[in-house]
Amino acid sequence: MSLGPGTSELTPSIVDPPRMPARVATVARQFGQRAARFGAHDAVVREVERRLVERLDVIRITPARIVDVGCGAGPGRALLQARYPRASWIGIDVSEAMLARAGPSRGWAARLKAFGAPLAARVCADAGALPLADEAADLIYSNLMLHWHPQPHTLFPAFRRVLRTEGLLLFSCFGPDTLKEVRAACAQALPQARPLPFVDMHDFGDMLVASGFANPVMDVELLRLTYPTPQALLHELRVLGGNPRDDRPQALPSSRQCRALLAALGARRDREGRIGVTVEVAYGHAWKPQPRSARPAGQTTIALDDVRARLRQR
Repeated sequence: MSLGPGTSELTPSIVDPPRMPARVATVARQFGQRAARFGAHDAVVREVERRLVERLDVIRITPARIVDVGCGAGPGRALLQARYPRASWIGIDVSEAMLARAGPSRGWAARLKAFGAPLAARVCADAGALPLADEAADLIYSNLMLHWHPQPHTLFPAFRRVLRTEGLLLFSCFGPDTLKEVRAACAQALPQARPLPFVDMHDFGDMLVASGFANPVMDVELLRLTYPTPQALLHELRVLGGNPRDDRPQALPSSRQCRALLAALGARRDREGRIGVTVEVAYGHAWKPQPRSARPAGQTTIALDDVRARLRQR
């Protein structure tokens, strides 16, 4: 893998919130169908998970309650509870099949709590409608989930509601350059294909600001993955989620189109004979600020520059 850093500049509003033409139910069904095979192909998910958790090294927080949104089979739980052994962990995912592989069972979660151990529980729910009380979490953590939601801009207000004041939101997601080589091959061989769109990190920064988060920070890495054959590449992409777009062609591609796609991908072999693809990963974190205090009655605020301008005029 090779990577390169980047930064973003944030603007205070979102003119046209990005949307994906898909439904939450479609995403849940696709991950349910792939749950049994997901763990054998999730190396990139676990690598990004490790890098995301490492960002907590430079963030001062000792959470008592962690909500892991889009936890899947729960690979982040061990990393988070190893770092914060006294913290309770609640995993949220839209797929029951993925949660079934996360453990522990609901019964064991209650028993562990009864014996004084930190709670570890899992809940099947849409990230945009978290079934948690207001200010229930000190840390909301989400690894590679936001790009799967049809309306990602609706998630940040839900996260802000569940976070306590001065709580932290930490997340990662794929960026627009992810799989650009596959997109180019599809444009050549399958012009009718509609690949999954990914949101730019600047837009995620805008969403954070518009949702009332403070001190948002965004950065990006480029990872390079290689595969021995086009078939191995496409198989892994299908297992990792596929394409949930409702407006994609429903008919299977013809044999000629399949051969053309494999040839277009095969033409991208490097000197070692492997096919490389780019994965752009955006990381972000922000804090839920203290509520602004109401201005006392009769108090007026005047900018210092305005006062200076009026004095010069006099």
